[in-house]
Amino acid sequence: MTTLTVTARGQVTFRKEVLQHLGIKPGEKIELDLLPDGRAALKAARPAGTMAGFVGFLAGRKAKVATIEEINEAAAEGWAGRK
Repeated sequence: MTTLTVTARGQVTFRKEVLQHLGIKPGEKIELDLLPDGRAALKAARPAGTMAGFVGFLAGRKAKVATIEEINEAAAEGWAGRK
């Protein structure tokens, strides 16, 4: 078990090995879920994909024209978390 110290300003610094275990890199966010009995669950916040992000990803790529079937397949794989 890792013990952390709370500063006078209410801040906590996580040790490098804790952040590595969670898969969190500098600049990324952490989700904290408050649970019953004064407990909490901590995990890396993973951004959800948006349609605007998907369309923005394709912007400026004119070298190949995709068919509607290819677009649908790419969208389905993207939403399923596959690349």
